Amino acid sequence: MIPRVLTIAGSDSGGGAGIQADLKTMCALGCYGMTAITAVTYQNTLEVAGVTPVAPEDVARQIDLVLDDIGADAIKVGMLGSAAVVETVSAALGRHAGPPLVLDPVMVSKSGARLLAPDASDAFLRLLMPVAAVITPNAREAEVLTGIAIATEDDLLRAADVLLEAGARSALMKGGHLESLDAVDWLVTPDQRERYVRPRIDTKNTHGTGCTYSSAIACFLAQGIALPQAVALAKDYLHHAILHALPLGKGHGPLHHAWATDIFEA
Repeated sequence: MIPRVLTIAGSDSGGGAGIQADLKTMCALGCYGMTAITAVTYQNTLEVAGVTPVAPEDVARQIDLVLDDIGADAIKVGMLGSAAVVETVSAALGRHAGPPLVLDPVMVSKSGARLLAPDASDAFLRLLMPVAAVITPNAREAEVLTGIAIATEDDLLRAADVLLEAGARSALMKGGHLESLDAVDWLVTPDQRERYVRPRIDTKNTHGTGCTYSSAIACFLAQGIALPQAVALAKDYLHHAILHALPLGKGHGPLHHAWATDIFEA
């Protein structure tokens, strides 16, 4: 049976992030991807020009129909947008308990557009974080969720402790936004801290890194791989997707999700 992964997230018309990046990642990593779309975004490599939310009841219907029939071995949650959608997704996942949940707190786009309403953060922390196998904030998202200013790895670790105290089972604190020679992430659980390091790549083409990373983790969890190793494999996949990123558009170009099978290099 091919591993099945459901992504609950927004759609990116530019194809670099959101549902589109999730499905590309799942296909590249040998999983069968399914979707519940929470919003339609109008964007390219330069900006998010607008967002149209999907009604909460329609989000729930997508989730229920997919899981009632096909099922899932892992679920990734990305952009939710509003407290109403957070509450709806929480209720729907409660009806289908079982698969590990990767929670990517998509709050602000790379171009600076707000993608999670301020009043949704509390619902996010209260309803979804405690049931997730891992939450995957970058430094800016961790600042919003914890109130801690983050400039160093020690700050990331302090923020992780706050998230664990608030109910997280584990937190992957991503350091890509920090000023450092390497891209350093920390996986923090109540029992351990594990550091993941890759050389920082000098490129502006990094659109969709968070979506890709969290989806890759979900794919490896769906294959039965333990979380620490799933993170290591996902970070390696992400590193190469950035290394082979595509210089498309005039802004932040997308990653190359199919780097391992690039027909254009044949």
